[in-house]
Amino acid sequence: MADTRRRVKVYTLNEDRQWDDCGTGHVSAVYTERLKGLSLQVRAEQDGSLLLESRILSDTAYQKQQETLIVWSEGENTDLALSFQEKAGCDEIWEKICEVQGKDPSVDITQDIGDVDEEDDEIASGSFDNSNGSLQRQSTSPYVLPACELGELEEIADLFSSALTSLVRREQLARAIEESDYIPKLLTLFHTCEDLENTDGLHRLYEIMKSIFLLNKSSLFDVLLQEGNIMDVVGCLEHDPALMEPQKHREYLLREVSFKEVLPIQNPDLKRKIHQTFRLQYIQDVVLPTPSVFEENMLSTLSSLIFFNKAEIVHLVQSDENLLSLMFKQLREESTADERRRELAGFVRELCSLSQTLQPAARDDFFRRLSELGVLPAVEMLLASDDTQSHKLAIDVFAHVVEHSPSMVRDFAHHEMNESCTDGDDDLFLLNLVIEQMICDPDPELSCAMQLTGLLRVLLDPENMMPNKNEKTEFLGFFYRNCMHVLMAPLLANTADEKRPGKDDYQTAHLLSLILDLVTFSVEHHTYHVKNYILNKDLLRRVLVLLNSKHTFLSLAALRFMRRIISTKDEFYNRYIIKGDLFDPVVEALFRSAKRYNLLNSTILETFEYIRVEDIKSLIEYIVEKHYKRLQSIEYVKTFSRLKLRYDQQKNRENHKLTISDSSEQNHRFRRDARSMEEEEELWFEKDDDDALTFTSGDSFETQKINIDSILEGDKAEVTKKLGLNAEDKVVENVLKSNGIESEKTTSAPCEDDVTVKNGLVGLVDYSDDESEEEEDTSIVADVADANKTNPSITGESETLKDKVVANDAENKDTETQDLDMNDDKVANEVCSDEPARKKPRLLEVVTDD
Repeated sequence: MADTRRRVKVYTLNEDRQWDDCGTGHVSAVYTERLKGLSLQVRAEQDGSLLLESRILSDTAYQKQQETLIVWSEGENTDLALSFQEKAGCDEIWEKICEVQGKDPSVDITQDIGDVDEEDDEIASGSFDNSNGSLQRQSTSPYVLPACELGELEEIADLFSSALTSLVRREQLARAIEESDYIPKLLTLFHTCEDLENTDGLHRLYEIMKSIFLLNKSSLFDVLLQEGNIMDVVGCLEHDPALMEPQKHREYLLREVSFKEVLPIQNPDLKRKIHQTFRLQYIQDVVLPTPSVFEENMLSTLSSLIFFNKAEIVHLVQSDENLLSLMFKQLREESTADERRRELAGFVRELCSLSQTLQPAARDDFFRRLSELGVLPAVEMLLASDDTQSHKLAIDVFAHVVEHSPSMVRDFAHHEMNESCTDGDDDLFLLNLVIEQMICDPDPELSCAMQLTGLLRVLLDPENMMPNKNEKTEFLGFFYRNCMHVLMAPLLANTADEKRPGKDDYQTAHLLSLILDLVTFSVEHHTYHVKNYILNKDLLRRVLVLLNSKHTFLSLAALRFMRRIISTKDEFYNRYIIKGDLFDPVVEALFRSAKRYNLLNSTILETFEYIRVEDIKSLIEYIVEKHYKRLQSIEYVKTFSRLKLRYDQQKNRENHKLTISDSSEQNHRFRRDARSMEEEEELWFEKDDDDALTFTSGDSFETQKINIDSILEGDKAEVTKKLGLNAEDKVVENVLKSNGIESEKTTSAPCEDDVTVKNGLVGLVDYSDDESEEEEDTSIVADVADANKTNPSITGESETLKDKVVANDAENKDTETQDLDMNDDKVANEVCSDEPARKKPRLLEVVTDD
């Protein structure tokens, strides 16, 4: 495969000054014997034919543009360009060119303007004056411009167009125009052509004026934009030869556009800058044609001039204290008329838009100043009004504030919450007004709602919240308590009927999908707050009603919400799904889609596959036991058969563990190593703890508590049954008691030293001074005796067991006599630090039955 770094397109400039595509190939810098030097060769990628062979000369001016373009001239009439697919290839060839010419590759042009050879030519042509004994430059440009007359317009246009292909020529031509004061002469000639209705002359003047703009010189722009010249320049650009009729730009600027001062502007510099910037923007966006790929950077000076003008306008407005103060004062007054408020809001929006040109520090100062003057209360007042145009302006201003500083809006919301606690008025929060605008968007495509959804997502994103200000706790608490019900109102109202959505038109479906996207985002990022809301409102059940919508995108949004909940792997959510049988509408939607290979069908299957791959045991058990009878008929995917296999494996493991547990149960108390706690006992602890949990907020605000017992009732009974922990099984209960697992209120057993017994014997610990335990031992022996009477076949084994116990007792008593003489330190090492000193325990060895 060919190296894409050197893949290029070859262009040549034709007689009409347009770039022609000569083909696509791969370029290389190789030594050519025929040209006696390093050359640029381009071979076609189709047949390998030679598209270009050009020797790299030491005096040729090569220019690199836009990081992937190299332009140069050969001879007087041949202009060439290589457009690279990748920047790396352009840099590689540019280094070869600079190496031949002895230039630094960091430059964008390999030849300086004031070369020695050019100066020699200028001296030879008489452009230097040596009258005073030393050379004095009279003209810094070698160009001799033709006389500015009607008969010379064609020659002038050709001269200006030919100079645009080379940076050196552009610089020289710009210098010649500036020194000869050529632009006013051209504008005078424009009036003559217009009076004579000389169409050809007007077309030539259009080409000349366009070329002057493309020279990209700030000194020429200063002349073009002078108050007495700007309208004549626009007039020249009206006569585009590519159009049948001339444009009417001057008529639009002079008659249709009127400058209206919303507030009196006393600074004349500010007025002048506003007028100039508007005209420049109009020329760039409307009058001048869209630049081609080779002219893209030729208007950079014009763009820079507009950019800095905007920044200066914001600075001048910000420095006028009376202007801003008066504007916000009128904006917040209730007596202000709607039309006047619209004008003021439009001025604020334009200021915010112009502030995009400011440096970060200056922009921070600007928005801080707006916040001090009350920009957010003003937005709130605009949203509360009945004027639709004011709403649009307020949303634009709100968007600028949120995009710059979400913390400013969060601080304002917290301040509003504190005021509402004092005043008792919590209806007109700014965020609630924003949500209402989102819900009530009159646009059928919900353009405003989509914009506001993005802004709310920014405000609710914990990633941009400041931890040192405790924003996450305070703002999310405020939002879920005061605003969440407003956001979810359309969804809850439309899903009151659990069989089908109340309204299913496109606009309603689109709005509900936007709300679901926002809540799905919250499930991922807000954990507790959104979990509390979902469980309280039974929200997932209501959302799954939307699976019956005729709009597939809304059904997919509902599935995304459920999929996000499942991906959290939170057992609270899983039990909520199981208890409410919330996979039933999903299974119904799967069978409605039948075997159609569509996005809805694939999304549902992916959800089941995710549960299987992630091995979410509770959901696997629920799906197989509840829905497998229907799902087993789906054979075009292996998902459900694999789910059943995973379920069977899980059940086999549980049965195997229960079998081992039953076989190891004895009629004696034994001590189990704390590190070998089995999976069933861990599940016992988890279930008990979870059943006792009450889901409450750890934040500063009060929320309704959720009693999980109502959702999880019956879980403990199922676990007890699974583990065999019923009231009739006294042996297992004694085992649990001996290990400190009496109930959920029982504290952990005291620390004891491990006892290890070889040959598969289980280590049993019995303290000689524990009378109650001896009584239990006696009762157990009595039980064994009763069993022997019932079954004489095991009498011999019982006698053997009894003899071993007596022998061990005698042996341990001898050991105790020796141990009494041990010092206290040694005795202390035999028991835990938190238990009083006792006599050394006796070791009972019991052989388990196979």
